[in-house]
Amino acid sequence: MTMRVLLTGSTGYIGASVLNCLVSSGHRVTALVRSAKEAESVRSKDVEPAIADLSDRDVLGELASASDGVIHVALPGDETSATADEVAVTSFLIALRNTDRPFVHTTAVWVHGNGMAITESTAMNAPRLTAWRVPLARLVRSTRGVRTSVIAPAVVYGHGGGLLNLVAKGPRTTGNTPALVMVGTGDQHWSTVHVDDLAKLYVLALERAPAGSYFLGAGGENPTVRKITEAVSCSIGLGGRVEAEPVAKTLDRLGPLGEALLLDQQASGDTARRRLGWSPQGPPIFDDIARTDF
Repeated sequence: MTMRVLLTGSTGYIGASVLNCLVSSGHRVTALVRSAKEAESVRSKDVEPAIADLSDRDVLGELASASDGVIHVALPGDETSATADEVAVTSFLIALRNTDRPFVHTTAVWVHGNGMAITESTAMNAPRLTAWRVPLARLVRSTRGVRTSVIAPAVVYGHGGGLLNLVAKGPRTTGNTPALVMVGTGDQHWSTVHVDDLAKLYVLALERAPAGSYFLGAGGENPTVRKITEAVSCSIGLGGRVEAEPVAKTLDRLGPLGEALLLDQQASGDTARRRLGWSPQGPPIFDDIARTDF
């Protein structure tokens, strides 16, 4: 069934892929954007733009009320993120209450902390970067009268975007044969997902997820940071050479993001496969790295 969907974050890395997936699935999209330039960008995809900010409660409420469902991906990515997300989420939930329309919200797999077999039932142990997401996701899932679902993306890659760029732009050692410095020792695992597969999960959640659902957006590949950095090192011409970085130095370099990237996580995303029929088919992470021009 075709829906009129309100999408936030439509010009961001994940949101742009969600937008494409919504359009290709036949849905009509109103894309929340922040500028006339972004409006033109989404209009070229036969999408209706709406220029507004995540802090505009009244506008967000009106747009949500006029939609058949909402997918919320946008985030400022700075110190205002927690406040902006709370304003947006509460605005959407109020507008959609007692309609049983779908609302798909975003958190992060990092909220679970370290774990070798993370599932949706794994306890929360969020680092500082994502701690504020835990109560907000709980609010979303517990709201009655709205078909809510929450997606927790793993480390996203694909099309030259995502955190692999942070790896590629990391420090180099000095000398005639420089090495790419890893995030920490490199022994930690990162749970990963291709951006196009993640986008399909958002659309499936919009269309099919029962109220109060929670899904890990993890494609099933959980390589070590060492293996990832070695592949990136090859891709950027450093011959696969890498060097560990003391944890204290990583934290000094990356701050709260460093805490999240030092987590040792493995997840499969099996729940979404079973309940929604999700079938990740994007290129494996090492194939993607090999073809990326960082």
